[in-house]
Amino acid sequence: MLSTLVERSYSREFSHALGRDMELLHFGSAGRGMLVFPTSQGRFYQWEDFGLVGALAPWIDSGALQLVCVDSVDSESWYANGHPPAERVARHLQYERYLLDEVMPRLPGAPVAAGASFGALHSVLLAARHPTRIGGFIALSGAYDTARWLDGHSDDSAYFTNLLAFLPGLTDEAYLGPLRAMHPKVIATGSEDPNVKDSVQVAGLLRDKGVDVWLDIWGGWAHDWPYWQDMMRKYVAA
Repeated sequence: MLSTLVERSYSREFSHALGRDMELLHFGSAGRGMLVFPTSQGRFYQWEDFGLVGALAPWIDSGALQLVCVDSVDSESWYANGHPPAERVARHLQYERYLLDEVMPRLPGAPVAAGASFGALHSVLLAARHPTRIGGFIALSGAYDTARWLDGHSDDSAYFTNLLAFLPGLTDEAYLGPLRAMHPKVIATGSEDPNVKDSVQVAGLLRDKGVDVWLDIWGGWAHDWPYWQDMMRKYVAA
């Protein structure tokens, strides 16, 4: 249950990057920032409705942590099967620009990116692509191979939005140095999660580059909100 002490504010504003209104929730007003992504095609209120904001209430109440929970545009990007793949990727890049230019200024410093399921992909991808803007990531039960949503399409934009594609060739210390310095760096999943191989592979690719990711494999399925509540408590407290 959400603590009655948690400061909560709602915002609906026009996004110039996306060309439409976007909604979000902001919890707390002090402490380290956390940029929170919903699951695939999910909404900005998911973390509140499914108890993850409540799970983090002690840290929010104490002023140690503040959350900005954003909406997704997944149905207009990766899941927009009626649009050409190049347009899907382009829409994701507009969403990325929205996050960087319009959302993140609400938070102090470089926030932790956090999400479960498809939100885990958003978290790690944003951290890897913009490591000077993100201070850490907590990625739960993620699927990371974006090629599966692009019907075989391949171009530079598709390549650089696929962690499994561009991480092996990443040698630029301007990216790797900030990635190594991030805290926390968590990739967690269940041992029976259908996407567990993605988590193991992404963690391995990052470790190959000297990025000391905490790969945490939970027993069983662990792909549901009660597990994600327990995971977030564990990693925020660590």
